[in-house]
Amino acid sequence: MTRRILLSYLALTVLVLAGLEIPLGYIYARGETSRASQSVERDAAMLAEVTEENIEKGQLDALPDVVGDYAARTGGHVVVTDKQGIVLADSDPAGRTGISLAAQPDIARALNNELTVTTTTDSKGRDVLSATMPGSSGTTIRGTLRLIYPLDQVSTRVHRIWGALALAGACILAVVTLVAFSLARWITRPLRGLEAATDQLAEGQLTAPPDATAGPPELRRLATSFTHTATRLQHLLKAQQAFASEASHQLKTPLTALRLRLENFEPHLDPRAHGSLEEAVGEVERLGRMVQGLLAMARLENSATTPEPVDLDAVVVERVAMWEPLAAEQYVTLDITGRPAGHVWAIPGALEQIIDNLLANALRVSPPSTTITLHRAPGSELHVIDQGPGMNDADRERAFDRFWRSSDSHHDGTGLGLPIVRHLVDTSGGAITLHPAPGTGLDARIRLRPVLTRPRGPRGRVGEDLGSSCTVSHRTPTARGG
Repeated sequence: MTRRILLSYLALTVLVLAGLEIPLGYIYARGETSRASQSVERDAAMLAEVTEENIEKGQLDALPDVVGDYAARTGGHVVVTDKQGIVLADSDPAGRTGISLAAQPDIARALNNELTVTTTTDSKGRDVLSATMPGSSGTTIRGTLRLIYPLDQVSTRVHRIWGALALAGACILAVVTLVAFSLARWITRPLRGLEAATDQLAEGQLTAPPDATAGPPELRRLATSFTHTATRLQHLLKAQQAFASEASHQLKTPLTALRLRLENFEPHLDPRAHGSLEEAVGEVERLGRMVQGLLAMARLENSATTPEPVDLDAVVVERVAMWEPLAAEQYVTLDITGRPAGHVWAIPGALEQIIDNLLANALRVSPPSTTITLHRAPGSELHVIDQGPGMNDADRERAFDRFWRSSDSHHDGTGLGLPIVRHLVDTSGGAITLHPAPGTGLDARIRLRPVLTRPRGPRGRVGEDLGSSCTVSHRTPTARGG
């Protein structure tokens, strides 16, 4: 932002300087040329009078001295002709006398008593100012005079003024740059403090609040408001974290006691009530798993960490080896296909929990003698494909909603498994989608970022005690969608 403010000031200054100095330079250049033209015209008129008088008196020998003296003093080039256009005197030592110039346009006009003043280029390629005057008394033409004056000195003065204007502009730009830089730094200093404070808050703890005493009044008020908001937010986060940690212990005990009391009723109940008792115990167990899932989600959302490189292939092999015994009990095969994917970005422990939850869901719906495939596709993509009943389009869209369960589900899931998976994937900077598998079943596609660049995805944190809460139990699986 400092650079943009500085460039804005400099661009405005350059426009103002260009609008002022360029016209000023052109006006000065035109003024110098005009003054030089008037001076040459005045000198030519004076010399024409003197040479005309000498021609009238027949003092032709005096003409070379007159034009030579002027040329020596001013650096001009003077040519004098008679009334037929024959050269009588030339200030240039290399010039020839006795030749006729009557055919040249300026001499012809002067012989017709007309003045000619023009800017042209001489034989050496220099810009010169030429003035051709008739030498006359009234209407009697006795000769002509051509005065050629080089514009080198005029050009030197014009270049000097352009240089002075450029130097003045550079000095003004330097001063404006210094002032604008100081002003931009003063304006953006509170913003830099807010940026640093925001980064700290994103990491979970604001240790250095932004300075609310520097910068413009609007930014000072913004810094004050941000500090107040951050303080309150940290207080709320701490309160929620405290609730999550305390509730896990406070809720486990009464649920366990309730389950034991229900089981103790079994010897004293009529056999016809045993079915209802088992259903009640199952609901208590489901309530316990739901509490664990809610606490796990709370700890996930209240924590943050930076994604780290994780070996996707090693994790897949490890989790498949762990799940193979349970899959064998259900006569289901686990298969790993595809080329090795290498390392991906993921928060610590998240990839294991993602695979565990997806495998638990897949095993729950897989019929005997089917295969669950973990396919590694290009682009650091992992597919978990089962051969179960699958989901329709509406169910796949809602599968990641909390507490949602498929309408045709006959399992006691909590509806929190897939939301936890999505949170872990999103926090790792990836994405998860559900698609129909070829033939029948469901294809859960997890796309993670390969370890090629630094992580840019959302940041999240998983607590050390989260693994047991987020990993779906092998003994009591939840419903599809949970």
